[in-house]
Amino acid sequence: MEPVFLNKLVSSNNEWLSVRQAAIAENIANSNTPAFRAKDVEPFVSVISKTNLAMTATHGSHLGQQTEVARQSEVEKSDSWTVTHSGNSVSLEQELVKSGEVARDHALNASIIKSFHKMYLASVKP
Repeated sequence: MEPVFLNKLVSSNNEWLSVRQAAIAENIANSNTPAFRAKDVEPFVSVISKTNLAMTATHGSHLGQQTEVARQSEVEKSDSWTVTHSGNSVSLEQELVKSGEVARDHALNASIIKSFHKMYLASVKP
């Protein structure tokens, strides 16, 4: 396993956010399709908690064992607020709330990376 860096973690979160946004867009696109079931992705917290993150041993005398990080982004059926008489479980309001969460999380990731970029630049200035 390679070392876990903040930039890589934020990048993984951004990849997960793009998968979630695609699932949300699919739900909205099929909001009038009969018998369509709304989908959502597994929460990022549970994806990260399933990975085996361990301290990286860069020297033979360091403690720890290296393990491989698994990536998951399975699309699952979500609990919808409403189910119409046609069997469609997409709630546009719920999908818009999810879309807002994705936008907020992406903005947070961008601000974190921007702050660390400024710190990197400050550390290399003479």
